[in-house]
Amino acid sequence: MMEKIGSAVFVLMVMFLAFVAGAMVMLEKTFPHDLFRDAYRAWEAVKLQDEITSDPVRANLYQPARTDGRGVTRYDEAKAFPGYTLFTSGDDQVARLVDMDGNVVHEWRLPFSQVWNEQAAVKQPQADSIIYMDRARVFPNGDLLAMYISSADTPWGYGMVKMDKDSRPIWSYLEHTHHDMSVAPDGRIYALTHAFNFERPPGAQQLDRPYLEDFLVVLSPDGKEQKKISLTQAMLHSRYGALFEILPYFTLNDPLHPNTVEYIDAEKAKNFPYGQEGDVVLSFREPNLIAVLSPETGEITWAARGVWLRQHNPSILANGNILLFDNLGVLRRGNSSRVLEIDPRTLDVAWDYTGTKEEPLHSVIRSNAQRLPNGNTLITESDGGRLLEVTRNGDIAWEYVNPLRRGDRDQLIPILNGAQRIDPAIFTPEFRETLGQPAS
Repeated sequence: MMEKIGSAVFVLMVMFLAFVAGAMVMLEKTFPHDLFRDAYRAWEAVKLQDEITSDPVRANLYQPARTDGRGVTRYDEAKAFPGYTLFTSGDDQVARLVDMDGNVVHEWRLPFSQVWNEQAAVKQPQADSIIYMDRARVFPNGDLLAMYISSADTPWGYGMVKMDKDSRPIWSYLEHTHHDMSVAPDGRIYALTHAFNFERPPGAQQLDRPYLEDFLVVLSPDGKEQKKISLTQAMLHSRYGALFEILPYFTLNDPLHPNTVEYIDAEKAKNFPYGQEGDVVLSFREPNLIAVLSPETGEITWAARGVWLRQHNPSILANGNILLFDNLGVLRRGNSSRVLEIDPRTLDVAWDYTGTKEEPLHSVIRSNAQRLPNGNTLITESDGGRLLEVTRNGDIAWEYVNPLRRGDRDQLIPILNGAQRIDPAIFTPEFRETLGQPAS
């Protein structure tokens, strides 16, 4: 009897010591911590990938629908700025152009499988059903620059393609581009890319191995890479590099997460005190940082943190202020978001739009805002699948809700992303003639 008790106590002691040893390994991050962590992450990634592949609505490109409304639900012609609205939707590899009544007047559809080749950074792309056309930019003749991502891969950036108005590819740049691009007046394209780096950089040994290293690339108008700058290294070597030391633990495999790049042209540089023509504005989500980088020197010349949290899409306004979508700055359940106009000199809020209990503004990720020529602001509330144009005093002049639904009860709505209001006057007469109907 005593032998059995002794054996049981011995087993319990071994189990206890193993538990303590395992806890110490995880807390101190000593060998074999990395092996256990990487194996667990790989298992989680494969499990999530299998779930999304078998049922695409499990991706975060679909969210619970908040309303039964579909299409244009509000339109005040006296207050709205007329034009077309270009956006991408989480349902497909498509960019749509709608008029003020919500009618689709043009679509660009080009599956990634039709542009992929063996030289692409993504060697084994996911099925077209879980690849999404992310940000898009239209040219006066109807050509479209579009970025692709996958909802079931890391790195998630799949590449960038320029296509004509009939969705025929003109050229492709199949590196890991993601989130945003900006076209300079001379036609050059500024974009974000990322890639795994298995060597922790000096000065940031706390980062995971591997971590996502971020880059700014400059492309010629025909899609040839002209310059590539490591944003991770630029940040580490700047006077803001100490921010790496206070990053939350859950960001250490993706420490910067840049989500915006905007070229500063001559007009924007006139009243903006912290950048000059040719520089770019960047948004780093994880350190909650807005920055200016000189592509010529590769240096970050200015950066600021403010009242925003996990922000997207900072853009310079004519008065030199910065407009941005503040995803989590409100800190109210179900109404986390707001749009801010910030004075970069003082970081004071010059204007804001914040949802209400009756009409919340809530998007944890993505989203953007565009200041229109009449002073209104077009807001993309991505997670709500909604676009809204608001006046300076907060009246909703126009609202569009993604009309598409998925799920067994039509309970899921595809996110909307990267919307822009476009004055029809920018289009060539030839392209305007191909549109379904004139903008109202």
